[in-house]
Amino acid sequence: MTAGSEEWKRCSSCKKPIVFRGTYFACSVSTCTRKRTGFVFCSVDCWETHLPMMRHREAWAVEETAPTREQWAAEQAGEGREDADDRPRASSSVSKPAARAPNQPVVRPADDEGPRRIAVSAGPAPAANVPKEILVIASRFKEYIRSRYGMNTSDSVFDDISEHLRKLADRAVIHARDDGRKTVLDRDFAFLIEPR
Repeated sequence: MTAGSEEWKRCSSCKKPIVFRGTYFACSVSTCTRKRTGFVFCSVDCWETHLPMMRHREAWAVEETAPTREQWAAEQAGEGREDADDRPRASSSVSKPAARAPNQPVVRPADDEGPRRIAVSAGPAPAANVPKEILVIASRFKEYIRSRYGMNTSDSVFDDISEHLRKLADRAVIHARDDGRKTVLDRDFAFLIEPR
């Protein structure tokens, strides 16, 4: 890192720079935030990429703010350590999550003090007997590709598209449940696919 650089660290997944005082995401599991591992992610999507490797039983992404250049320099010099696990944080006001039912995510409103916890993978496990069927109308999808781009579509793409839809549905269900609803609405999907 050069003297004039605004880069604090790089995303552990995509290697995109995370700037001082910028927003980043950390894993709620303590082994991922120790000094030796020190995983930081630029987005919830990047945080999700480490889940298959780490195989956490229950985890969520924690939205945090990177330290200032001065705080980081003090930490590097061995001063101003704020956490026992040496994870750099701009604030030490993080409280331990309250006891909750299994698989119930914790989400803290953005205007509340401390980091916002964004649950992604901690949703209810789907039933084991859910059929893995194609979730799109293949002929309509092929017609869209053909009319818009003049290309043909292989039948082999529909398994992957359906898997993406299942993941999107799982995350939308979590968003609806976090709002205290038992009905998934259009805004639950808009929350996931809005442009960055």
